[in-house]
Formats: sequence, C-alpha cells, structure tokens
Amino acid sequence: MLSRRGFLHATATSAVGVTAISGRVQAAAIPEAPTTKDGATQPPLTPPTGADYNPVVTLNGWTLPWRMNGDWKEFHLVAEPVVREFAPGMKVYLWGHNGQSPGPTIEAVEGDKVRIFVTNKLPEKTSIHWHGQRLPNGMDGVAGLNQPHIPAGKTFVYEFQLQRSGSFMYHSHSDEMVQMAMGMIGSFVVHPRDPAFRRVDRDFVFLMNSHTVEPGNYVPKVSEMTNFNMWTWNSRVFPGIDPMVVAKGDKVRIRMGNLSMTNHPIHLHGVEFIVSCTDGGWVPEQAAWPEVTVDIAVGQIRAIDFVANAPGDWAIHCHKSHHTMNSMGHDVRTYIGADIKKAAENLKKLVPGYTPMGTDGMGMMGEMQMPGPDNTLPMMTGSGQFGPIEMGGMFTTVKVREGLAANDYKDPGPYKFPKGTVAYEVDAPQSEAPRQNIQKETNKPTEMKGMKGMKGMKGM
Repeated sequence: MLSRRGFLHATATSAVGVTAISGRVQAAAIPEAPTTKDGATQPPLTPPTGADYNPVVTLNGWTLPWRMNGDWKEFHLVAEPVVREFAPGMKVYLWGHNGQSPGPTIEAVEGDKVRIFVTNKLPEKTSIHWHGQRLPNGMDGVAGLNQPHIPAGKTFVYEFQLQRSGSFMYHSHSDEMVQMAMGMIGSFVVHPRDPAFRRVDRDFVFLMNSHTVEPGNYVPKVSEMTNFNMWTWNSRVFPGIDPMVVAKGDKVRIRMGNLSMTNHPIHLHGVEFIVSCTDGGWVPEQAAWPEVTVDIAVGQIRAIDFVANAPGDWAIHCHKSHHTMNSMGHDVRTYIGADIKKAAENLKKLVPGYTPMGTDGMGMMGEMQMPGPDNTLPMMTGSGQFGPIEMGGMFTTVKVREGLAANDYKDPGPYKFPKGTVAYEVDAPQSEAPRQNIQKETNKPTEMKGMKGMKGMKGM
C-alpha cells in the first residue's frame, strides 16, 4: 500500500480518458490510486495538515489517502475486479475499488472541496452515487439521468463541496443490481469543522451486504433476491471479521451502513448506546434514548455512541439468527425429536460414513467442522477460550481493555476473567433428558358432532 507521505508528494503521469474530465482540471495530472489487498483492519489515517479530527477505523479495511491541489482535496478511486477473502478458507471474486470490496473509506471535513477521480477498469460501464451528500445535481452519479455512464477504460471526475458532516456511503448507480451485488460500495465519513463537536475517542465504520455464493463457487449469484447464504460486514464473515478494540472509559462510535437486501437489528452486548447520527444528519442529544439493539433498514446508516465502561469480550451481531450463519442452506429438514436410527442405517448402506445430525439441535456442527466443497465455509464456526462459538456471518466482538494506548488497535487476545466472574457448573439431581412428545398421525377420520345422518343433505 502506498505510504501517505509518498502519496501526498506524488505527481501522477497518467492521462487515461482525459477527454472525459472537467475542463477546470484538464491540464492537471490525475493523482495516483493507492491500492491494497490486505484484509486486516488498517490503522487510522491521521491528517498531517488541515482541520483537526479523530479519524475513523474501517473494519477490515482502510482510508483512501488524498493530495491537496490548491484548495481541492483530491482522491482517486479505481473500479475493478477484486478477490476478497470472506474468511480463511473462502475467497470470492467481486467488483470493488482500489483492490478491495468495499472500497476504501473516504474521509474529509465539513466545508472541504473534494475532487474525486473515478477510473473504470470493469468490463462494463459504471458510475458512483454519493449517498446522502448535498451536491450539484450533475454530480449525483445516477448514470443516464444526470451524467453519462463512465465507459470501460475511461476516467471521470466528480467535484463538490461537503456541506454537512456525518456518515455517508458511495455505491454504483449503473447496472445497480449487478454492480452492488458484486460489491461496488464504500463508506464516506465527513467530520465536523468544529473538532469538539460530538467527538469520540474511537470511531469505527463498516458496511453490511449480502451474497449468495453456492458451495464450491467463487462468484456471487447477482440475480438472487431473498435466499442469501453469506451475510457480511465489509465483505467479511465471522470468524474473518476483526474485533473492535477499545480502552476502558473510551467514548466509542460505530457507524454501520446497510447495502444488503434486508434490514438488520444490530445488538451490542454489555452496554447501552444511543443513536447519534444517521445518513440524514446528527440526532440532537436531547432527543436520544438508550438502546441495546438498533434496526438498520436497507439504504440506511446508523451511528451508535457508548462509553466502554465494562472490560470484556462483548458480542456485537445481527439479531436475525440466520444472519449469523455461513453457507446456510434454506431447504434443510428439521429432525429435532425424531427417531431416525432405522433410516440412518439404510442411508449408511448407500452413503458410507453418513452421520445423522439435527435430532438434538445443530450445535454439534460448531464442533465437528465437517469437510465441504472447496472454497466453502462451515455453517457454524469460530472458537473461544471455552469452546466453539457456533456463529458465522454478521458477528464479531468489541474488546474492552484497561490501560490501552490511544492508538492501540491490536487484538489483545481472550479476556482474562477475574476469579468468580464466570458462570459455572453446580451439582444438581440428575434427570432424564427431555423428550419431545409427538402424537402419531393416523388416517382414521374424525367424526364431528352433529354430522350423523347428514350425508343426503343438499350442499354437503
């Protein structure tokens, strides 16, 4: 990844598609486009000059460097095919920006004049919509409506002044069903001009998306509408999602954008929070109320603020239980309480090594880690210091620790529980495991009261 110092002092020589660029910058060189394929959370990009702000940390991502050209802050996005590792053992072929999907986070300050170059290296035309921004109509990015499409191999430029601070997104608005399903999305954070306004100690951001990647495949089914099997945060699934590491006492903000196909009730354990910001603006502090779960609809952003006052490894996840699974099938039969011993014996004759599962729930799948097709994750996975976590998809942890340095985001490892603070087993009378009492169905007709002698009546 190009260093910030190198990027700020670089002079670009490329003139790709210069005829598509605004006349105001016709003679200016196009800035370089930094790129990375590293799937780990990168350190925040602290600005060396300009307005003071506390930079964001992009979960399993990074912030796009820029250069100053007069009073314009210049960025360069490249739309291109990318390979994204959802979690160790599974890679997916997506479309993204600058080597990753989602693309890098754009950060700037309220009042900044931004110039964003977009080079198209996709096999088809594209555009970018700046979701939630106030800007001239011709910069809004809806291809065909208020701008020409960006042809393959060409570069366009967007220019506008940031009129308000808050949490925003960018995404394709050309062949949208395909391009957003393939990962053409990214975060856009605008910091307040007043550095003291709603300031926090640690600020995280990520986007939610959904994909259907069939077992053994590498490319999502872009025409899927409902039966998704991979639910991602910044195109990662548990256990591939990094923890959010904070110091005890920190004021923390988590900005979450939803560009999937359904809503997500995001639940944070161990602490109450307030919704501080949406893609429509800041929520007045006097209007805030405490929550532990916030529902985020399609196309919405919600930022939550809280004080990390309790050390530990606290779960944060979508509360739709099938959104915390990987490679989940949708036509799986339920065998809980059923006796399938005889059926299993017959199946073993046809399929050597067949193991019946599901009669006592599905938790065993978190321990067995049965092999599947290449490039396919287990449905339940991940482990902690007490055993399998039995999760996937939209799940990670907020790790609160005492004594962390201000810029320390390294994973501190499992929480060391003080003595006497972990749930434990006690001696209790043993009882027979509960059994489900299922009444056998019969084909014997049930005679209804008052129906005798009515066979000959008309209309029956």
